[in-house]
Amino acid sequence: MTILLYDLVGADAARPFSPHCWKAAMALAHKGLAFERVATPFTEVPKIEDGATKIVPLIRDGERLVADSFEIALYLDEAYPDRPTLFGGDGGKAMARFVERWSQVTLHGYIGGALLMDIHDRLGEADQAYFRQSREGRFGKPLEEMPEGREEKLAGFHARLEPLRNMLSVQPFIGGERPLFCDYIVFGAFQWARVISPFRILADGDPVTDWFERCLSLHEGMARQVPAAA
Repeated sequence: MTILLYDLVGADAARPFSPHCWKAAMALAHKGLAFERVATPFTEVPKIEDGATKIVPLIRDGERLVADSFEIALYLDEAYPDRPTLFGGDGGKAMARFVERWSQVTLHGYIGGALLMDIHDRLGEADQAYFRQSREGRFGKPLEEMPEGREEKLAGFHARLEPLRNMLSVQPFIGGERPLFCDYIVFGAFQWARVISPFRILADGDPVTDWFERCLSLHEGMARQVPAAA
């Protein structure tokens, strides 16, 4: 049975952009499971599966509904133990928890603010109104002010990637010789930026960029099939 993945989109339903939904999509592909992406704008999320969730990603696997990208990955490893592992055991789960927190602080902390207006501009009209109200309420300032100085702050962002850069200079993936869910956590953040904005987050020649390109080519190039924003 094909698994349904409720996936966040903007005005263009063919361009899913949520970093968390990309984590789930890559996890499903890693497991070799057939899945169908259900394009879901912000304002449609409360309506899916009779109001079963306030967030996406959400998957339906038969009678089972699972929300939250990390919980989805845990579920997939438990439900399909005969397929490639996403964690490689309890130690991998613990490592992925750290990577998740690091990604939220280091990656999302910069990318979210830097690309806020790019996200807004790619949404449908109803979603733009929702997005502006919710984000301005969260950050306490107009959306237009959030990306100010993003170019000047980019060098500092690159510097904070040094632990990741250093590790990737000696192994191809965060998970080692092969990707694990920890790779998809970090990949989701950079794919978010790639899909939603022409502002380049990663630099040519950086080991992090090389790793990202390897991730784009995983699973028959599934993620690369969504073109970069222009």
